[in-house]
Amino acid sequence: MSGDGSQPSDTMVERSTDPTWKHYLLLNANRWVVAAGLMLFVFVGLLAVARLNPISFRALVGGQDPVETLFQALTTALITGVTLVVTINSLVLSQELGAVEDQRTRLEGALDFRRDVEESIDAPISPPEPSSFLRAVIAASEDRAHDFREAVSESQDEDLKERVDDFVDNVTTHADAIRDDLEDAQFGTYEVLKAALDYNYSWKIFRARRIQNVHADSFTDEAREAYDDVLESLKLFGLAREHFKTLYFQWELINLSRAMMYVAVPALVVTMSMLLFFDANAVTGVFLGVDILVWIVAAAATIAVAPFLLLIAFILRVATMAKRTLAIGPFILRESSRGEEIDWE
Repeated sequence: MSGDGSQPSDTMVERSTDPTWKHYLLLNANRWVVAAGLMLFVFVGLLAVARLNPISFRALVGGQDPVETLFQALTTALITGVTLVVTINSLVLSQELGAVEDQRTRLEGALDFRRDVEESIDAPISPPEPSSFLRAVIAASEDRAHDFREAVSESQDEDLKERVDDFVDNVTTHADAIRDDLEDAQFGTYEVLKAALDYNYSWKIFRARRIQNVHADSFTDEAREAYDDVLESLKLFGLAREHFKTLYFQWELINLSRAMMYVAVPALVVTMSMLLFFDANAVTGVFLGVDILVWIVAAAATIAVAPFLLLIAFILRVATMAKRTLAIGPFILRESSRGEEIDWE
């Protein structure tokens, strides 16, 4: 029997079809470390090409002057690219600006949402920190799941009780794990959103609705009320997760803009120095079998492209998160490895 379909894994890395190392690189790794890894790849790649090239780099410099051509292009690309990225990020963040009435509407919407959550968690005031806020919503879904199980405990429908037991066990076990992950997480780091993304609320909504659909005739008024409460708490978590995901994207774009400006200045100094002061004929010697001229040019070129490698590192995470959370609610857009088909009859 496959009444609910096979259960997907709880964490996002387990649900993903990508290798663990790729998932870590795209999402979990520090973005500065990823950018440094990309810089190392570029640097080593340039050295390897120079070492394997049958024509020496010094001969190329003497005949065509590729160094000046390269760093002229990099200087132009640096100024244009950083300006463009910062401008695009400013446009994205411009939604934070608006007339007072727009800000009033946003504020009232936020307060209404918090009141809905406070009613769900049975608290006079909901926590202000994102991690505590999510923990409270998850705890509420766990408590209401227990109430749901108690509401159907006297039912004569054994299949209903079995399915509700499985559903509640999954909710409570998963909720405990996510709350532990959120306990010391600070917003602005990926840890808060990572824990929120690991809580597959959409599948839980699907399972709850599936149970209600199949066993609607066995639901008492108490069970239906408990079911509605569980569903409401899961929907509130989904809304909270999407809200904090949006805030995190904006946070990351701000960090990206600042980081690119920090890195662009030394990169620009390097490219301009290579144009104004570098003399290939003054550099002699060999180190580890590679002309020192190659070492200098490869290092300068790597520093020059650092802002763009940093851009890649940040966008990899944002784009991956956006792709994996495009749908809100019980939709599965990725390839699913369920072993059984769902019986809709």
